[in-house]
Amino acid sequence: MFDVVKIRVQGGRGGTGAVTFRREKYVPFGGPDGGDGGNGGEVVLVADPAVTTFKEFIRGGLYRARDGGDGSGQKKFGKRGDDLLVGVPVGTVAHEEVGEGESWVIADLTEASERLVVARGGKGGWGNIHYATSTNQTPRLAQVGEEGEKKELVLELRIIADIGIIGYPNVGKSSLLAAASHARPQIADYPFTTKEPELGVVEIANDTFILAEIPGLIEGAHQGRGLGHEFLRHSTRTRAFIHLVNGDSESPVNDMIKVNNELSLYDPSLAKRPQIVAVNKIDLPEVRKKIEEIRADFLTIGLAARFISAATSEGVPELIRAAYELVKSGREVPVSVEPKIFRPQPRRHTEIAKEGETFVIHQNDIERVCDRIDLEDPTIRWQLHGFLERKGVGRELKRAGIKEGDKVRCGSAEWEW
Repeated sequence: MFDVVKIRVQGGRGGTGAVTFRREKYVPFGGPDGGDGGNGGEVVLVADPAVTTFKEFIRGGLYRARDGGDGSGQKKFGKRGDDLLVGVPVGTVAHEEVGEGESWVIADLTEASERLVVARGGKGGWGNIHYATSTNQTPRLAQVGEEGEKKELVLELRIIADIGIIGYPNVGKSSLLAAASHARPQIADYPFTTKEPELGVVEIANDTFILAEIPGLIEGAHQGRGLGHEFLRHSTRTRAFIHLVNGDSESPVNDMIKVNNELSLYDPSLAKRPQIVAVNKIDLPEVRKKIEEIRADFLTIGLAARFISAATSEGVPELIRAAYELVKSGREVPVSVEPKIFRPQPRRHTEIAKEGETFVIHQNDIERVCDRIDLEDPTIRWQLHGFLERKGVGRELKRAGIKEGDKVRCGSAEWEW
């Protein structure tokens, strides 16, 4: 099964701002004209109906958007990096991993063509046109581009269907899906035949609805036994169920109760969804003899069971008609989904920390300037000092107890105050 995968995503890096000056024949004091770097591209998840599984993602890997272009002279801004569009199946839930065993939902794509940015691109660096002042008309300061967001995502597929076929393994769910729809699942005579949920389109009364087989439910499935969690998650997207039971079982009623208990323990709302109970394999003589006995057993718990043979299609048209009526009555009720959760970005502020005898400045925009400069040049050191004073960093350093001659570090640059 490939309905849960892990991938890494990263937005493109922003382009670097330029340090250039106008050099025109009749403009002797042209001033700075370095353009800004372009923003990095974004990684975008797109719900694509043509994509039905996560097989493309099983090797993991890094999905990275394009970097932004660097700025240049004549106030030319760098080109914005191209976005990376990642097609995923409709019904994909994306979780961002934020710690050991901790994650939160950042995307829940339930409609075709729905998209969500999962890794933003870094901002392009400012060119030196932004650093000109009345006392510094030839600024040689600029910013490097900002790194794009990096995230580790868990993609989880939850199929979206109108009706889900549930029941114990080997009760004929695949056969019923094949008989009722255009789906052609692989069918064999042993338990856990189906390794992935199957979808089929049922045509009826000039209309269609989606029928899904939810395989693999056994006792203890809510605790992950068998393939429990892998399959139970798909049941959360369906509006109603056809609960298929094996007429050849020792107790069809008890089988139905056990599966419903697993649904309830996994998600209490699932047990409240409408169900049509269908007893399968009435083509077998031993089952046909017990029809009235089985019918009476279900009536004792208040349920009117239907009787079908998925192998011969006996009773299947009537069952599908009843399922269609259930779909029509419940289509105005939205499928239960997890809410989209967006985490606001923290506000940027300057922090001063002391590491040994060195005062360290933490502020992203300022660090990007310091990563761009050559402190061997006294003019640049003077310009940096003025820039930090205008940003209020000098005041913060004095509050932290800095003295002349102390070491200061910001980004990759280190100097004496």
